[in-house]
Amino acid sequence: MSSSGDASAGPITVDPVLTEQIRLRAEAIAARVRDCTDREVRTVCVTKAHPVEVAAAALAAGFLDLGENYAQELVAKAAALGGGAAAPGGAGPPRWHFIGRLQSNKVRSLAPVVSLWHTVDRDSLATEIAHRAPGARVLVQLDLAGVAGRGGIAPTDAPALVESCRERGLIVEGLMGVGVPGPAELSRPGFRLLNSMAEDLGLRERSMGMSGDLEVAVAEGATIIRVGSALVGPR
Repeated sequence: MSSSGDASAGPITVDPVLTEQIRLRAEAIAARVRDCTDREVRTVCVTKAHPVEVAAAALAAGFLDLGENYAQELVAKAAALGGGAAAPGGAGPPRWHFIGRLQSNKVRSLAPVVSLWHTVDRDSLATEIAHRAPGARVLVQLDLAGVAGRGGIAPTDAPALVESCRERGLIVEGLMGVGVPGPAELSRPGFRLLNSMAEDLGLRERSMGMSGDLEVAVAEGATIIRVGSALVGPR
């Protein structure tokens, strides 16, 4: 298996066993979502720190929305799997979601391939994205947990950042947040706040909830969940 950062190792082989495993896990995730709501909730399959073959299997299993936390990994996988060309296994081209904390100096390499930027949390980052990817679709990330290193803006400052992004020509689709470490119920107040703020700001998307807390997130209004280990297994 080639490494996640090696996009030049030749054609990507799609593992049919892994593809079927991901497809079955996706059905389980869909059932968990249906137990919480009859709304449509989009699942981003998070393939960070996995080899490119895992992302290829996710595509073949039907996931066109793929999430990455690290710029170098995303760029390498996009080079191997596309953007514009058909993906391995007959799937369509992937839509790449950048979901990790983002340094402004990484925006240039990501700009040609990112479909939705989930983690805009400061004016300087918005400015760089607007410069490198005019009209990009973005989410403003809220700090829901106060955990160092996660990023996110204080909820009270979010309306100003949303307006600043719009002034720069960015398309603000919604808000994003990461839950509190620990039992899923601890994240409910933050998810509820994010949903309320998105409603007040007239924003459609609420990107919140992962493998361990997606039920709480969906119950509180998530429109996008970001699922890694429950779909593609542990790293």
